[in-house]
Amino acid sequence: MKQKIKSLTKNALSEIITIRRHLHANPELSFEEYNTSDYIASKLKEYNIPFKQGMVKTGIVALIEGMKSSPSTLERAGVRCVALRGDMDALPIIEKNTCDYRSKNEGVMHACGHDVHSASLLGVAKILNELKNEFEGTIKLIFQPGEEKLPGGASLMIKEGVLENPKPGSLFAQHVFPSMEVGKVGFRSGMYMASTDEIYVTVNGKGGHAAMPSEYNNPLLIASAIMMELNEAFMKKEQKTPTVLAFGKIIGNGATNVIPQEVKLEGTFRTMDEGWRKEAHIKMKMLAESVAKKMGGTCDFIIEHGYPVLVNDEIVTNKARTAAEEYLGKENVEELPLRMTAEDFAFYSQEVPSCFYRLGTGNISKGITSGVHTATFDIDEQALEIGVGLMAWLALNELKS
Repeated sequence: MKQKIKSLTKNALSEIITIRRHLHANPELSFEEYNTSDYIASKLKEYNIPFKQGMVKTGIVALIEGMKSSPSTLERAGVRCVALRGDMDALPIIEKNTCDYRSKNEGVMHACGHDVHSASLLGVAKILNELKNEFEGTIKLIFQPGEEKLPGGASLMIKEGVLENPKPGSLFAQHVFPSMEVGKVGFRSGMYMASTDEIYVTVNGKGGHAAMPSEYNNPLLIASAIMMELNEAFMKKEQKTPTVLAFGKIIGNGATNVIPQEVKLEGTFRTMDEGWRKEAHIKMKMLAESVAKKMGGTCDFIIEHGYPVLVNDEIVTNKARTAAEEYLGKENVEELPLRMTAEDFAFYSQEVPSCFYRLGTGNISKGITSGVHTATFDIDEQALEIGVGLMAWLALNELKS
């Protein structure tokens, strides 16, 4: 079976590259992936794979039934269903690449590799559909919108029943990894990626003429004090779990001689522990309000709850790692470190035993080194052959285990 998958993947590579380039050239923002959805639907129709379009407006769910499963087998409790997920949305970035397939939608770019994820999943669909006479069970393909934007397409698709009828026993997703050389993949069981929350703070003081300090209470100073206190409280080395609290935006619309009435801060809070996350929300709000009050101002502290901690199921992930070693060779499978970045795949991992792994897409010798979320991000397209073949192999291994 492994050799069949490798052969089918190699034969399909040219088509998969064409699909990826089409998606890359026609990116759409989160929850606006209408043309992307229609294109994916057209390919599923071409492959004669049944699907449902329109979950969360643009999401698609397709099913491939293994023909070794008789009707009586499919009705039997415990029949395996494996789900595979690929996200579809792009980012609001102006692409600086000059390749033929650069973005045609100015200001929108597939800078996080979701074109790769969707193209790979279509490749997997094509291959597994060609092999459906040779396995028992069900493959569920999830083409998901809105990974890049809260509340996350994963959470919304779950609410609309994406994990039902049938309910998968396990779920896999891969993600491009430009800092890893093409040909390699990475896994980590257990805790892998952080939760993420967005923070919006409005600090109120008293505005006035900068030359008359007795007449104003500068909210810029209050905001600065709040940031310093929060940094001291949440970024200490002795913190009990990996934690990041960072502010990336501050707006105080005054002038050289004008003290503004209010200052706005925007930031992110990330951690690896859901209990500590809840505790920290209360603590940071109280601390910010206390600092503002001591300085004669007020503080409106809003936390927009984001994605949860992503936890890879140890049994599913360890089996996947072993299967990857069989498919690629042990030397090409690496252990991943913890990451403070976040992914809405975490919502799935809370519902179904899941594995989120990394696909090496970089190539130093070719100068393909730009990171995700940058205007020059691209991949070594040889990674598509590895990504498609490996995901198909992992799915079939999971079905028979």
